[in-house]
Amino acid sequence: MKFISWNIDSLNAALTSDSNRAQMSRDVLATIQTYEADVIAIQETKLSSKGPTKKHQEALADWFPGYRYAWVSSVEPARKSYAGNMVLFKEALDPIISYPEIQAPDTMDQEGRLITLEFEDFYFNQVYTPNAGNGLKRLADRQVWDQKYADYLASLDEDKPVIATGDYNVAHQEIDLAHPENNRRSAGFTDEERQGFTRLLDRGFTDTFRYLHGDVEGVYSWWAPRVKTSKINNSGWRIDYFLTSDRLKDQVQKSEMIHSGDRQDHTPIYLEVDL
Repeated sequence: MKFISWNIDSLNAALTSDSNRAQMSRDVLATIQTYEADVIAIQETKLSSKGPTKKHQEALADWFPGYRYAWVSSVEPARKSYAGNMVLFKEALDPIISYPEIQAPDTMDQEGRLITLEFEDFYFNQVYTPNAGNGLKRLADRQVWDQKYADYLASLDEDKPVIATGDYNVAHQEIDLAHPENNRRSAGFTDEERQGFTRLLDRGFTDTFRYLHGDVEGVYSWWAPRVKTSKINNSGWRIDYFLTSDRLKDQVQKSEMIHSGDRQDHTPIYLEVDL
């Protein structure tokens, strides 16, 4: 099976805006189309609590004919049009869809951060992990999230193997970002967040990119959009992942980045697994 994951940073903008950035996002969507993936996970949709509008639905039907989709959005008391996830899957598939809450702190459970698809032989989970925030103001809550999420994923793994993906908002190792020396207390590279990711993997999960590619350096999934030269200079971070249960790791055939052209921000990631 083929899987794609992408933090799109506003599905609304990608589908309806005339901006140059939106056109670059649509170029990425066109690239995604060519993969004919079975499941496509999209994070940070930023849709309203009512979900896709009629205009969005028509655009999705044009872009992804032959797919159905599920979505979850931020709802009160969380911020409006914030975070959010969508997963598209081929019509021939018939998963059981759930929108888990994990007893996370603050409004994290209301921010539309998790969707899980249950298939006959495995679970597919997508996550948009909360950012620790400016000044690390959400770091303590993020640590609780990491523990709760690890507990949740491990509970799925007790039943059947898991494929998990999304924007995990952490560069796990020093080789997962271009300038570790300058980012020791930056959100996404604190010791606390890195340890949280280690503890998640220690529960029985494999970082498929590292498993296939070893200690390769300079391969990233995100470049700061506010720094004009970040992508030109490849000053990036690898914060988007495909994880599998350890017992699936030897069935992984590909785990790689999808080229996103000149667009600075997240690039899609791709997984191919012999299931």
